[in-house]
Amino acid sequence: MIYNELGKTGMRLSNLGFGASSLGGVFHDIREAEGIEAVHTAVDNGINFIDVSPYYGHYKAETVLGKALKEIDRNKYYLSTKVGRYGENGVNMWDYSAKRVTDSVYESMKRLNIDYHDVEFADLNQVVDETLPALVKLREQGIVKHVGITDLQPENLKWVIEHVPAGTVESVLCFCHYSLNDEMLLDYLDFFEANNVGVINASPFSMGLLSQRGAPAWHPAPEPLKDACKRAADYCTEKNYPIEKLAVQYSTSNPRIATTLFSSANPKNVLKNIDFVNEPMDEQLVKDVQEIIGDQMRVRWANT
Repeated sequence: MIYNELGKTGMRLSNLGFGASSLGGVFHDIREAEGIEAVHTAVDNGINFIDVSPYYGHYKAETVLGKALKEIDRNKYYLSTKVGRYGENGVNMWDYSAKRVTDSVYESMKRLNIDYHDVEFADLNQVVDETLPALVKLREQGIVKHVGITDLQPENLKWVIEHVPAGTVESVLCFCHYSLNDEMLLDYLDFFEANNVGVINASPFSMGLLSQRGAPAWHPAPEPLKDACKRAADYCTEKNYPIEKLAVQYSTSNPRIATTLFSSANPKNVLKNIDFVNEPMDEQLVKDVQEIIGDQMRVRWANT
């Protein structure tokens, strides 16, 4: 496992990180014991960064993760969670007020069985003059160690950083923009580095586009992009090199990006992805796959 610096936070993160959304049954139902084992497997095999949110499974992911973390030495991992988006009884809710943000941090700590967070992310469209100042106050109190933001759109992350005092944002999390079919995040690395902001990537499989079974029915990508990724996956299969392997290797290969999050509640899949990143990447196959994807590179989907 390779470990990279996250901006100026002093944290060295494994280049493959564990996204705990699967523990909330976000993609399909899980067996809780298996999900807990998946967390242990990740940490035991060198993954030291775990990301979660109260929104995942409407608090379920944090609850299951908390059970797993009770049995793991706190010095073995860094933990991030989010604020602003929640869910009750199947209904999504958003609240970025200072009070709700502060309450949310303490609620997450209780579910996670911890006494501090390493990184705290404010979700989409955060209010720069209320949400982030509340998190900075918690940082000053030592409740959270570092403050970061997350968004699908890298331009939104840039805008927030430009509109808050220097040092407010220490890290960003962006997803689906550093993968085999979309490396838009590269356009923003100079800006983030100039502002001492560390970068976290997520969704190396582009929410299922880069997989042998193909994109799920709910995937918002346009059909030409889905078709291009399927052709790329079929080509990798012909080469006896699963596109999942190439996808996770590519997304974790840039040292300017501290870590890339994947999510699985299956211990076997966790080990498989760890094995992938510890093997050398086929550089020529990357070029071949991106040529197959062709003019669908960087194509965005609806509502993005």
